[in-house]
Amino acid sequence: MRKTSKLLLTALALSLLFSGNAFAAKKSKKNSKTITVGATPEPHAAILNLLVKDMKAKGFTLKVQEFTDYVTPNEAVESGDIDANFFQHIPYMNSFNEERKYHLVSVAGVHIEPIAIYSNKIKALSELKDGAKIAIPNDPTNEGRALLLLQSAGLIKVDEKAGLTAVPADVLENPKKLKFQEIEAASLPRILPDVDAAVINGNYAITAGLTAKKDGLFIEGADSPYVNILTVKAGNEDNPAIQALVELIKSQKVKDYIEKTYPDGDVVPVF
Repeated sequence: MRKTSKLLLTALALSLLFSGNAFAAKKSKKNSKTITVGATPEPHAAILNLLVKDMKAKGFTLKVQEFTDYVTPNEAVESGDIDANFFQHIPYMNSFNEERKYHLVSVAGVHIEPIAIYSNKIKALSELKDGAKIAIPNDPTNEGRALLLLQSAGLIKVDEKAGLTAVPADVLENPKKLKFQEIEAASLPRILPDVDAAVINGNYAITAGLTAKKDGLFIEGADSPYVNILTVKAGNEDNPAIQALVELIKSQKVKDYIEKTYPDGDVVPVF
């Protein structure tokens, strides 16, 4: 009996020790001087890398981790593997939260990357033949965004009730009987030669050497609601390192960099 009591006391002590360490680790991470931010390469990671020295001057270490898809960065923020990400717009984040029951929030709106229609086979949308193959992003919000762009170009009509989350089934009018191929956004530039046209997100177009103003057949307007944001998990908004990054990412330095690097309007600052 006495031996059993000793074992129970030992187990309790170890439990308290480990839970205490876990709490300390959690507290330490929130107050850490180092943050890791996930981002797609262009222009997001490029903008963040511009701020590494400025963060250091403020007493913080900024680590930039590059991703090439639109799913992993959000999973990493929700799980706590990274502290923030910079690649998405609010409609996409909201959709992700709703589907996955995640807790992602925006802490800063930075820029817009106009989405555009590109083609290697035609020089104008009027040249599209009946039954042409059009590739569009397959993620919920960017797919709707692409269809609404095709509607603005006069090619289709989308059910108003579908809004930003429209899918091909919501297309009410399709005079040219266009055939939609739903492709992962990152792969759209690569499959461009295999389709008649593709609606490509700005960041992936830039990486592929495409310029909306020069190469785009039809470009999203500057009044787009798809502002790219710095995202964290709810509860991490007041992290001092995050607050320092928010201040820097909306600085004149970043605005000047965007306007100089993307003079054709492929990336437009919103602050």
